[in-house]
Amino acid sequence: MGTQQLIESINADALKTDLPRFDIGDTINVHVRIREGEKERIQVFSGVLISRKGRGINEMITVRRVSDDIGIERTWPLNSPSIATVEVVRRADARRAKLYFLRDRVGKSRRLRDRRRGMKHVEGQKTIQR
Repeated sequence: MGTQQLIESINADALKTDLPRFDIGDTINVHVRIREGEKERIQVFSGVLISRKGRGINEMITVRRVSDDIGIERTWPLNSPSIATVEVVRRADARRAKLYFLRDRVGKSRRLRDRRRGMKHVEGQKTIQR
């Protein structure tokens, strides 16, 4: 067994298996564990997934939201214990791997197109029903 396979087999038990399928452009809710002294609470960060980097234990996600006309981006390791859950709110059709161009957009041009019925359906993708 090579070195890379050995490292991946060691890290395999640390990978999260309960994550839903989500792609670039989707609006997601990331439930983050926050420790304040002795107490721990969960805070929800909702925004558009603009970047996914790495693979395996090193995979990172970047989520962007706009609050009071100020863009806020947060980056987490996907397999971090500080992430409690990830929920998919809305699916969007993105034609790029990284959506950094959304940083310069304002108003309606910031919105992404929804996935339509004519688009390819992916099994196991459910969104939150409100």
